[in-house]
Amino acid sequence: MSAADSSLLRPKLLGRATVNVVVAVSVLYTLLPVLWLVLASTKNRDALFSSDLLSLSDFSLLQNLGDLFAMDGGLYGRWYVNSLLYAVIGAAVGALVSVACGYAFDKYRFRHKEKLFGLVLAAVMVPQTVLALPLYLMASEAGLVNTFWSVFIPVLFNPFGVYLGRIFARGYVPDEVLEAARVDGAGELTTYARVALRMLGPGLITVFLFQLTAIWNNFFLPMVMLSDQDLYPVSLGLYQWNSSASVSPEYYPVVIMGSLLAVLPLILAFVLLQRFWRSGLTAGAVK
Repeated sequence: MSAADSSLLRPKLLGRATVNVVVAVSVLYTLLPVLWLVLASTKNRDALFSSDLLSLSDFSLLQNLGDLFAMDGGLYGRWYVNSLLYAVIGAAVGALVSVACGYAFDKYRFRHKEKLFGLVLAAVMVPQTVLALPLYLMASEAGLVNTFWSVFIPVLFNPFGVYLGRIFARGYVPDEVLEAARVDGAGELTTYARVALRMLGPGLITVFLFQLTAIWNNFFLPMVMLSDQDLYPVSLGLYQWNSSASVSPEYYPVVIMGSLLAVLPLILAFVLLQRFWRSGLTAGAVK
């Protein structure tokens, strides 16, 4: 190997080593908190306070699990069901609404279409916490405060999902296919439901996953809207227990165990739907 080839190879190896180090640090940064959560969920309160997480003694996983669902009359189970209702049903309905709106923006012509879509893009940049107070005032006028609907209805509308829906409609649904369906006598709703929606499947799954993650982790809106503990999602319930742990240390193990269980639905959803999610992310990349 000549000196010139050696000088060219050295920057490549250095760049590859730098990339590997950055990736390794990123993986550790992501996995270490999860590893700590798994180890901490197997320990009792005394082991947690002594920071003796790597010891094989004091294994209390089943005990912590039982205490979790027995604490405060089994509130955690109700919170978990509430989160599933808010997140799964809300994400499914929200994804359908978002994709339908994005499809309409892409395939139909109407007055001020681009101006309205500009408002959608502007809404994407508005933090959800800013909207909490206006939503509370609207829910108060409608008599929905401290009800299931005060949290469920706002999560159905996602401007970012509408934006993604338009991108997916442009990448997955050719105009020629829609014209062929119309020539065959299909109406607009039939064309969308039987032709376009099937082609938008990967995009629909992608929007669903984004919605599911956002709603499952939603905290500020339920905190503003709800005062009844029976309506709390997992995120708000665990926050309340964690606040009580400074006075009642018995809450520490159940908060950790509850946090571990709260991560499982998101992991399961991404594992089961990752094939559609990956294909959805590449929509329009190859024409």
